[in-house]
This record gives sequence, structure tokens and C-alpha cells, in this order.
Amino acid sequence: MRPVQSIRLADANRAGMKIKRRMVTRMKKIAIGGGQGFWGDSPDAAVHMIRNADIQYMGCDYLAELTLSIMAKQQIKDPAKGFAPDFITRILKEAGKEAWEKKIRICTNAGGMNISGCVDSIHQWASGQDMKGYKIGYVTGDNIKDKIPRLIKDGWTFPNFDYDGGFHEILDKIYNVNAYIGHEGIEGCLAQGADVVVTGRAADSALFLAPLKYEFGWADDDWDNLARGIMAGHLLECGGQGAGGNYMYDWRNVPRMDELGFPIAELTEDTMDITKAPDCGGIICEQSCKEQFLYEVHDPANYWTPDVNVDVSKATITQIGDNRVRIGGIKGKKRPDTLKLCVGYHKGWKTVSMLSFAWPDAYEKAQYCAEVIMKKMQRRGMKADDIHISYIGLNSLHLGVADMSEEALKNLNECVMRIAIFSEDKNECAKIIPEISPLQLNGPPGASFFGGRAHVQEVMALWPTTVPRDALEIESHILEVK
Repeated sequence: MRPVQSIRLADANRAGMKIKRRMVTRMKKIAIGGGQGFWGDSPDAAVHMIRNADIQYMGCDYLAELTLSIMAKQQIKDPAKGFAPDFITRILKEAGKEAWEKKIRICTNAGGMNISGCVDSIHQWASGQDMKGYKIGYVTGDNIKDKIPRLIKDGWTFPNFDYDGGFHEILDKIYNVNAYIGHEGIEGCLAQGADVVVTGRAADSALFLAPLKYEFGWADDDWDNLARGIMAGHLLECGGQGAGGNYMYDWRNVPRMDELGFPIAELTEDTMDITKAPDCGGIICEQSCKEQFLYEVHDPANYWTPDVNVDVSKATITQIGDNRVRIGGIKGKKRPDTLKLCVGYHKGWKTVSMLSFAWPDAYEKAQYCAEVIMKKMQRRGMKADDIHISYIGLNSLHLGVADMSEEALKNLNECVMRIAIFSEDKNECAKIIPEISPLQLNGPPGASFFGGRAHVQEVMALWPTTVPRDALEIESHILEVK
């Protein structure tokens, strides 16, 4: 072998070219797919991806801002609930064993408020599939409700990002207190060989950064690479929204939306490409990536996450092939000293009532009906904290910028009057309920009642704030199927 090697290295130019080719061939590439965008999302794309795409990891995001409050309320009624069972019953049941056999590792925040319940459910499923050796990783520490008294005693005030008011006003109304944790716990589970990793309120993008950081061995302060990993996750975390779903630019021309595929990120040490699985619908193009790229990014130069402060102000998004876009120019800065904290609490009650009216004069009749109801409520002495009246088909979405011209109002084929009542007193919200259906015969002509009798619903609200990073105790665990 030595003579051959000497001959090859004799010609410096040729040797350099050959060495470069070998380096390119051996360059590590990690592909990770986005399997879910929210609790209740379709499992079809995730299952298709497992079966047809060349990926090593999949991230499944289930938690929106108030999802944890819903889960916490469920768990109060039934201690066995409080997580997203869809992850087991829809994705793992259909393709989880195949993912394990293909060595596709899955990271998910489906644990919600009941991580142990989710882990037990996964363990039961895997045991039933005779998957001996299957390793379930799980991360604890995001739920800090029991730490609130100590933090208050230490002087932490939990200032609200959006509104005035003191945290003490909601202390007896809190459902959940969860910090948006970063990649560390997930990476710890992967390092212990986890085939699936379950978390509570991990930041969406951390589900994707963790495998990338683990595979490439990025340092904890390699801010540029951490930022690349975060933006890979950001482009995947909303599932179909990153591949032609909810696509403002050209939704009519998204291929096969009934078989919508979800995006996949392929990273090397030098490149980041966004693509999708073969033989599925959807589109990966500059415009679809741009829409998702800026989604929920308030300041492109300072996109704060638990892991890194991301700067995409000079990022590049370039089409390099069919359903393949290259992302570049992402920079990172030091991570924040605090973590975002999601506090869900009981705010009050609401009732939403609706009546529909048909042409002609649909809006005029709907508006008059609302006036009749409000006069009745005034006589009943209803004390509402807030009343919102809108008209579906006209201004329920566009509010003050809706077209309210005479022509627009005259030509409405139909209009739905919607009245929403909010009060901290449940009884006040209930006063309007018996007044709606009688207006089919006791009000303007052409009314129709649908959806059944209205009922009072609880209003859960979010108190967005921060917590010191060192207040959390994040731990990684492994449970192996025997």
C-alpha cells in the first residue's frame, strides 16, 4: 500500500483533488424531519417520512402556548391524562417500530404536563411490540410550579411581557408553570442511546437542535452553529406550514395538498438544505421557506431562544434544486440568562352565541338582531366585563380594516351574527343563553339557529414572563424495555 500511496501523492495537484473528493464523500450529513406541528396534527406526513425518507431523526412538536393549560386541566380531572396520546396511538402505533428498526430516533415534547404518563404509555406500546432493548429517554425539570413560592421570596417578580398587573393577582388561579427549556436534557438522553426522547415544555426548535449538536459535537458556545441548528428546527417545527401548507404566496399551485409532505433539514458542517420526502405533496421553495423563516421572529437580528440568540438579518435562502432550498448566513450570539416562562391561569368565563341570516339585507338584519339582544341584556342587568360583537363573513377576522362599504354590505349572501360575552362571574355569562334561539321567530326574518344551545366556557389565559435559568433542575433519564 505504501508505494501506491507515494505515487498518488507525488503529483500534488492530482493528489489534492483526490483527497478533496474523498473528504466530500465522507462528509457527515444528518437529516432530520419535522413530524408534527401541533397537538391534533395529521400523522400522515410523519408516517410517510419514516417509510420513504432517508432521515436519522424526527422531531414532533405538540405544544402551543395554552396547550399545557388544557393538559393541566385534563390531569386535574384524570391523573392519567395531561400528555398528547396521539404520539403513541397515531405515530408510534403505525410506524414507530419501523422507525426503530431503521434507527430513526424521535424527539418530542408530547409529554406535556404528564411526562411519566407519556413514558409509561410508550413503554406499554413497545413492550407489546416485543421491542426489547428499546430505550425511552425523558427529560424533567421544565415544570416549576412548586418553585414559585421560593422564587417570590427571593425577589423574583415575574413581570408580564404584555400587560400591567402584579403576579400576585393570579397566584390562586394558576394551572401550570412551565419554562421553555433548551437542548441540554434531550442531548443527554441521546448520548445515553435513547431511541425516543420525551420532554415537557421544551422549546420547539430545541427538539431539532439537540440531535444536530449531539451528532456534530458542537461546543456549548459555538453560537453560529447552534443558531444554524435552531433555524433548522424553526423551519421544521410547524410541520406542513413549512412545505406549502398555510402558504400565502401561491397556495393554488401547491402540488397534491391532500398528500402534503412535511419538511426535512439536511445539514453538514458547512451547509443546510431544506427538502422533503419523495413521492408526497407539498412544495419546498424560496417563498415557502421565507414565510416560515420569519414566522414568530419579531426581530430578525435578535431571535431569542433558550439555546442561542439568533441573527438572521443577513441570512440567504436560495433554490438549488427541485424541492431543495439552501439556507446560509445564519449567525448566533450568546444565549440569554433567563428562560421564557409559560404560566397558564384561570381568567374567567365566556359565552359565544351565533345566529345566521340570509340575503337580502343579511348584515342589516344581523346587526338589528344584535341590538335587540343587547337591549334585553340591559333589562336583565347583565354585568359583562367585555362584549364583542362581530359578523362572520364580514368583519369577524378583519375587524376594523374590513370593507364596510355600502356595496359590500348590500351584496352579502349571508351573514352570521356572533356575540361573545366575557365575565369573571360565570352567572353573568349565562344570562344571554336563553335569549338567542327565540329570535328565530321573534326577530328579523331569515334567521337560523345552528350549533346547539350555547354554554358557558372557561377562559384560560397566559401570563408570559421569564425565570432565572439557574432556577431549573433539568435531568435526563432512560427507561429500557426488557
